[in-house]
Amino acid sequence: MKLFNLENKVAIVTGGNRGLGRAMALALAEAGANVVIVGRDEEKNQQVVSEVQEIGRKAISLSTDLRDVDAIGEMVTTVVEKFGRLDVLVNNAGVSHTGRALEVTEKDWDKVMDLNVKSLFFCCQAAAKVMKEQGSGKIINLASVAGAVGDLGISAYTASKSAVINLTRSLALEWVRYGIQVNAIGPAYIETDMNTEELANPKVRGKIVGKTPMQRLGEPEELAGTVILLASDASSYITGQTIFVDGGWLAQ
Repeated sequence: MKLFNLENKVAIVTGGNRGLGRAMALALAEAGANVVIVGRDEEKNQQVVSEVQEIGRKAISLSTDLRDVDAIGEMVTTVVEKFGRLDVLVNNAGVSHTGRALEVTEKDWDKVMDLNVKSLFFCCQAAAKVMKEQGSGKIINLASVAGAVGDLGISAYTASKSAVINLTRSLALEWVRYGIQVNAIGPAYIETDMNTEELANPKVRGKIVGKTPMQRLGEPEELAGTVILLASDASSYITGQTIFVDGGWLAQ
C-alpha cells in the first residue's frame, strides 16, 4: 500500500544490531527504506547490514558512542554525506537497571539517564537540524509501559521512560512547524536476548505473563507495524503520541 511505502527513504536505527532494533530495522527495509545500523558491536552491526542488503536495500554500519554528543553529530553528518538526506530516526538504544530504589547508586542512575534520555535528546536534535532544512522528517522514540505506570525494582528506568514520553510531546510541539513529526512506541515486555536471563526465572516470567491480558510476552517483530506506521505517510496527522504495544498491559 502506497501510504506505508518507504521507498528510497533513509532511516537511522540506534541499537539496531539486535532485539527490537534489529526487528525494526528489517521492517523499515522491507517497507523500502535504506537503513543505517548504529551500535557499539561492529560484528553484530554488519550481520544486520547483510540482512538489510539481502532484502534489496542499502545499509551501512556506524559504531557510534551515543554517550558522546559530538559523536552523535558526526553520525548524522556521515549519514547525510552517504545518502544525501535523513528521513527517519528511530531512537532505540537504551539500557535498564534492576535494583531496589534504596540500593540505586549515582553511577547506576547516570548510566540509565545518560543513554535513555540525554543521548536520545541529542540524537533528536542532530536529526532535526537536517530534517528542518528538508522540511520533513519522522522521529520515533522508544518509550515503555514503564514510563506510563510504576513498577518495582526499576526506578531509574521508569523515570527515564517517563521522560521520553514527555520529551516526545515537547519536541513534537516545537518542531511541527518544520514538518517534523515526533512520536514514540511504548512496548511492554518483549522477549529479546537482553532479557533472556531474567525471563529464564519461572517466577519472574510467570509474574509478567500473568499481568499481561494477552497472557504472553511480545515478540520483537510485533513492533514492525507500528514503526512502519510512524515512519510513513500513513501517520501524516499523528505527532506527539506514544503508541503502546503492550498486549493490553495499560488497559487494566
